[in-house]
Amino acid sequence: MKFILVAGARPNFIKISPIIRELSARNKDQRTNEIYWKIVHTGQHYDYEMSKIFFDELEISIPDYFLNAGSGSQAEQTAKIMIEFEKVCHKEAPDLVVVVGDVNSTLACSIVAKKLQVKVAHIEAGLRSRDWSMPEETNRIVTDSISDFLFITEKSGYENLKQEGKKDSEIFWVGNVMIDTLYHYLNKISNTKPTSLFEKPYSILTLHRPSNVDFKDKLKNIIEAIVEISNDMPVLFPVHPRTKKNLETFNLNGLINNSNIKLLPPLPYMKFLSLWKEANLVLTDSGGIQEETTALGIPCFTIRENTERPITVEEGTNTVVGTTKDRILNAYSIFKNGKTKHGKIPKFWDGKTAKKIIDILIEHFEQRE
Repeated sequence: MKFILVAGARPNFIKISPIIRELSARNKDQRTNEIYWKIVHTGQHYDYEMSKIFFDELEISIPDYFLNAGSGSQAEQTAKIMIEFEKVCHKEAPDLVVVVGDVNSTLACSIVAKKLQVKVAHIEAGLRSRDWSMPEETNRIVTDSISDFLFITEKSGYENLKQEGKKDSEIFWVGNVMIDTLYHYLNKISNTKPTSLFEKPYSILTLHRPSNVDFKDKLKNIIEAIVEISNDMPVLFPVHPRTKKNLETFNLNGLINNSNIKLLPPLPYMKFLSLWKEANLVLTDSGGIQEETTALGIPCFTIRENTERPITVEEGTNTVVGTTKDRILNAYSIFKNGKTKHGKIPKFWDGKTAKKIIDILIEHFEQRE
C-alpha cells in the first residue's frame, strides 16, 4: 500500500500529524503489513519557514515533495498545484491520495488523483456553510463529489453528503483529527510550567479570512468592536501576515495602538495552545478553533455570518456573532453578564480518529489485494 498525504496550509499539518503518527506506529508493529507514504507540501501557504516550525513541533518529517505553489489568484494557485502534483503521482503511482480540509490544495490534488484513477480519501468531509462567497465551500463540495472515502467529523456531514447523493458505504463517521492533535499536545504540556506571561482574565483574537480582512470598512468595524472589548478585558492578538498587511494598508493600526489589544507574532502550535486554553473567551474566524474550544469547553465567538461546523453551536461553546460592531458587542454584553454557553464534547471526538481512519483504509486495501 502506498499513500500520499497532502498538506497546503498550516492547519493541514495539524490535521495530518495524527495520521502520520498512526502510520508510523503501524509500521513498527511487525504483525501488520508495511504501509508506504509520502508527504506532499503544496506550498500554498507562502511562509515555508513557518511551516518548517510546524514540521518539527508536530513530529512530522520534512515533506518528500514541496510544490512551491505560492500565492496568486484562486485559478493560478490551483492550476500550479495540479500541474506539479500530477508529476508526483506519475512518479509515485500511489494507491490512495489523502486530502484534508477545504483549501485549494485539497481541491487541486483530489481532481488530479481522480483523473489518474487513484482513490481519494477526504478527511473533514461533508462540512457546509451554504455560503458561496467562500472559496472553501466550492473546494469542499467538489472534493466530496469525487472522493471515494468520506471521513466526517459530525452528524451534519452525514446529512449533507446523503442529500448530495453519496452512498452510506462511502461515508465514515470517525471523529475529528484536529481533536486528536489537541489531546496529544495537551498531554505533552500538562506537566510543564505555563508559558503564558499574561494574567487572567484575557481573551484571544484570531482573524485571517479574506472576507473579513480584505475590506477596509469591515475590518475597521471588527477592530472597533475588539477595541471596546479590550477596554473591559485584554485581548491577545497573534496577527496573521495577511491581516498585518491590511491593517497597515488601511491605516488601522492607530485604533489598536490606543487600546488594550496586545499584538503578537504568529505562534507555533504548542505556544498558541498554551495561551488560548487559559483564555476566558476566544474570538475567531477560524474553523479549527471553533472545534478546539468546544472540545475544551471555552466560550468562542465566531466572527462570521455562518459556520460549516454547526455541531460547535448546537452542542458546543461556539456562538456565531456576525461581523458588525453592534452584533459583536451585543454578544459580548451577554457574555459579560454571565450567560456563558456550557457545551459538551461531540460524538467520536475522543482522540482516536486517526486510528479509525487507518483501520478503515487498511481493511479496504487488504481486501483488494
